Order: sequence, then C-alpha cells, then structure tokens
Amino acid sequence: MQIVSLPYSINTPVAFQAIADLPAPVWLDSGQPLAPGGRFDIISADPIETLRLEAGSSDPFTQLDDLMCELCPQDSDAQLPFCGGAIGYAGYELGAAGNFLAPDTRPTGLPAGFFGLYSWALIVDHQLRASHLVFHPACTRTQKNDLVARFTAVRWQTEARRGDFSLGDYFTHEFSHGDYRAAIEKVLDYIRAGDIYQANFTQRFAAPFDGDTFTAYLALRERAAGPFSSYMRLPEGDLLSLSPERFIGADGGSLRTEPIKGTAPRSDDPERDARAAAALRASAKDRAENLMIVDLLRNDFGKLCRRGSVRVPQLFELASFANVHHLVSTVTGELPGEYAFADLLAACFPGGSITGAPKRRAMEIIREQERSPRGVYCGSIGYISSCGRADTSIAIRTLTAAGGRMTCAAGGGIVADSNPAAEHEECLNKVRLLMETVEEFLV
Repeated sequence: MQIVSLPYSINTPVAFQAIADLPAPVWLDSGQPLAPGGRFDIISADPIETLRLEAGSSDPFTQLDDLMCELCPQDSDAQLPFCGGAIGYAGYELGAAGNFLAPDTRPTGLPAGFFGLYSWALIVDHQLRASHLVFHPACTRTQKNDLVARFTAVRWQTEARRGDFSLGDYFTHEFSHGDYRAAIEKVLDYIRAGDIYQANFTQRFAAPFDGDTFTAYLALRERAAGPFSSYMRLPEGDLLSLSPERFIGADGGSLRTEPIKGTAPRSDDPERDARAAAALRASAKDRAENLMIVDLLRNDFGKLCRRGSVRVPQLFELASFANVHHLVSTVTGELPGEYAFADLLAACFPGGSITGAPKRRAMEIIREQERSPRGVYCGSIGYISSCGRADTSIAIRTLTAAGGRMTCAAGGGIVADSNPAAEHEECLNKVRLLMETVEEFLV
C-alpha cells in the first residue's frame, strides 16, 4: 500500500470534481462542516471491476464477498478507514431472498445493487485535518501518476463548479393524504391482529429533471447534510444521499449499528425547538418504537456474533439535524473470524429501522401496502475495505435520478398507538426540506 499526503482542505466538493469525469465516481461524504458527527470523506473512481446486482438475485452478498476476494488484503493503518475495496450500494429489494420472500423485480431506474472494486481513494480526515491519497497494490503506475497530477492541480480555495440543473415540475406525491391514512389504518389492523409489532411504511415522490445532478446535490448538502451522505454517478443514473443513519460499521471484528427511530420537527424558535427535543426524549411511543428495533437488531447481530458479545451501550440518545430531531440507539457486537462483513450484511439486511418487527412479516405487509418498489431507498450505501474496516448507511434522505426522473421517499414506523394523520405529517416533515430545496430549480 502506498500513501501520498496532500494539503488538507474542507472543500471536498472540488476534490470530487477533479475525478468526476472518470467511470463510476463516488464520494462518501461526511457532511463536514455542515453535519454533526462525521469524520472521513472517501472519494474514488474508475473501479477495476464492477458488480451489478439484480433484484431477483438469490445470493447478492455472496457475490459481494467474491468481489472482495479479487483484491488482496492489506495491513490496517489506524488512521485510514479505506485502503482499497468495494464501494457501492445494496438496494432494499436485495433483502427479499434472505428473508424468504419472492423477488420484487419491478424497475427502479438504477440497478438493484452496484459495487465497484476501487484500487485507490482520497481520504480526507476532518478530525486530524489531514488528506491522503491511498493506493492499493492493484493500482497501476499510470493511474497513480494521473491521480497525483489531478489532485495536485486542485485549487482548494475555489468554489465547486455548478453546472446547469433544472426541475420540470413540482414533486408529485404517490399517496393523497386520505390514501396514506387509509394505508396506515390497514397496517394498524395487522398490528391489532398480532401479526406484527411495527412496520415502517413509506411513500415516494417524483419530478422530471434535466442537467447536472451534482449541482442539486451541493444545494441539498448545504441544507440537509448528514454524516453518512454520498454522491455516486453510474451510467444508468445518479445517487444523492443525505443519510443521518449508520447501518453497520466494522473495525475488524468489532461491530456497531445505530438505529434511528423517533422523530420531531425542528423549529427556528430556540425555545420551541428545545421543547420539541425534550418532548421527543420523553415520548413513550417513540422510545417503544426505538426499543423494538434495538431488539430486532440485537437478534440480527446474534445470528453471527460471538455469544454474549452483543451489547446496547446507548439507548434513546438525541441527535439533531437540519430539519428534525431523532432518537438514536447503539448496538455493538463481535464478529468471529470465520465470517466476512458480507456475511453480516446478509444476516441483517435490510435494516430493522426501515422494515419493522418481526422483520419478515413486516416486509410482506410493506410490499402489500406500498405502491412501488423502494430501490436504493431503505437499502444501504457504503464501503468494505481490504484492511478489515467497513461502514454502511441506511439509505434514507436519499434521491435517485435516472431516465429524466428524480425520486425521493420518506416514511415512518407504525406502532399500535400511531395516529395516521400524525404519521403522514411526520413523513412530510422528513422529506419536505429535500423537495423544497430541489424545487428551487424549477424552470
């Protein structure tokens, strides 16, 4: 492994643009300095191999593990999260087979899953204020020379270039207010019948677009950056994510998942905002909703983790973002050496916070009540490094742009005492800022 140090800058958008003309460019964006909690930005492009997954795949995570086997392992550097490996996403529908459900092969614009095998990365560490170009031995000398030249030429103090982008109309809602409430009532009927304890019900929003989606991403980032944000450009279309939620992170065998459940809207008035945060922390409904998902994730971790290693060090911590407050809990565990990170993804995917409990039955009800497949939304985005580290998000606050159509989605966990009207309002609170930001580009 070769490391080349570069000047540190907070201006990672211009660094991404230095390689955006290469195939499959990706920016795993910590949201700094705009979002709380993020540390590393990872930028790469031009993968040496790619894996495109279909919604009907019976073993998508085995294929991902096979992809990782194409790159030889590297010794871990304590300060580097990534030293070559897989970067990409697994869409929600890839979780069907692992939960004994029939495949949902309805089109979603982007592939059901995509991972590139990247032999280099620019790592920007905002905690240590350091930037490094990291080259895996699989990276060629020609690539190295080109990349060093590209990043050396970056004018770090300049603004990122913003190309032309326009939205052709306002976002349309998949459900009317009445239809959304009626669907939630049906979910509540299942809960009252004892089929499930909770289901995460969602809807999608869509609008026609034209032009450079990176311009839209930068505008969204300024308003709603999350610590697990990302931008990815594929031949089929683009992925824009402002996620605040970690799915699973790994440092060797040490695992961590941080489910979000419980939401309250922010207020510009500091006193009202503080009251909303305090009410959320005290809410019996939201705490119960969060605890159900914590228990589900403990069970998912327990499928592979060392017996007795699964712990819950934090419950119901408050996390505040641009448009909402959330309750976040933490579950940890230890993965035995005979398992790969892809095995853990297979055991836990899709995340409990965006399915429900019990997971399989909740997923059946989700498919029955929702009107379209989720695609990348509610899947997972992230990396698996050849040095034994990995980190993935839950792909919420996520937009896709393909075939001239931009889509986003939102939803919420439905439990026994959910109020359908309040759930509809919570759904809109989560997505309103995203849609309003992009709608500023209306022509």
